[in-house]
Amino acid sequence: MDKPNTTDAGTERDLEEAVRRALESYYRDGKPPWDTGVTPPELVALIEGHSERDGERDGEGNAAGNGRAHGAGDGGAENGRADGARDGGAGNGALPPGRALELGCGTGTGTNAVYLARHGWEVVAVDLVDRAIEEARVRADAAGVAVRLLQGDVTRLDELDAPGPYDLFFDLSCFCGIPPHRRDAYAAGLTRRAAPGSRLLMFGYGPGTLGDTFSGVTADELRARFEGWELVDVTPGTNPFPTFWFTLQAGNA
Repeated sequence: MDKPNTTDAGTERDLEEAVRRALESYYRDGKPPWDTGVTPPELVALIEGHSERDGERDGEGNAAGNGRAHGAGDGGAENGRADGARDGGAGNGALPPGRALELGCGTGTGTNAVYLARHGWEVVAVDLVDRAIEEARVRADAAGVAVRLLQGDVTRLDELDAPGPYDLFFDLSCFCGIPPHRRDAYAAGLTRRAAPGSRLLMFGYGPGTLGDTFSGVTADELRARFEGWELVDVTPGTNPFPTFWFTLQAGNA
């Protein structure tokens, strides 16, 4: 995976602009690595829950992707914790449809946001790059679903028309690439828009993966930055470098 050329960034604003240019280069030069065209099984498990047959496959060592997602999908039911108000009620850990905000959607509206919309969710999707939003809009229109697409900075949600509240936030390797000085603003923006008991499903890579001085995320960082949230699940990814699926749940206050 290529790394953003941020080594010469001298100020916080320089670093933000360097990250923006790096992201724009992915869309200018070809398909970004995060736009896989496949809805992650971790998101599917959260939205649709899991069946007894899924559990059987997990026990056999098959369908490993779905097995890893179950901790995220049931909010830790394996450990005997109750899920609270956002449980689907069907006994399989699925979330009932509500309002969702996808952060750093890329052109993946053709997969993740469209997937959510098709399952009854009201979806808003945000990305920093104009080209990504333009292509995402084409894909959403082609799929015949309503997804509200916003171009802007996910760490400055107050500048966008995305007031919430939201029952689900989805982040596929967005937070882990945000400059550290903007990460508290990201967390605060989500917290202000979180419905009681809402979930944040986040995929991120570990520190040092891109070889720069700031990219990556850890469970300890999320616990520190997301005040009022509980980190209910951390599941390693299957990439050849360290990656993780994190599930956080907002308080009910």
